[in-house]
Amino acid sequence: MKDPRDIIKRPVITERSSDLMAEKKYTFEVDVKANKTEVKDAIESIFGVKVEKVNIMNYKGKFKRVGRYSGLTNRRRKAIIKLAADSNEIELFEV
Repeated sequence: MKDPRDIIKRPVITERSSDLMAEKKYTFEVDVKANKTEVKDAIESIFGVKVEKVNIMNYKGKFKRVGRYSGLTNRRRKAIIKLAADSNEIELFEV
């Protein structure tokens, strides 16, 4: 099994994701090859919370060109994790 810190890359902090935090939904960028059960186990082991549901979205790389050179940006995978009702919140920021 992979290390949980290799599966969870970073939290995604946007206006929409901060609105979802009120509903106990947290957004993370995850490894492209990780599945839902690996993401769930990684979140539970890193943060010590109970995960109820995991939704995953894939993003294709965008076409970019610099002068005569062209290519694609890296593809990404984003996971929205919903915590169980009896679980504690995840502290993403130091207060």
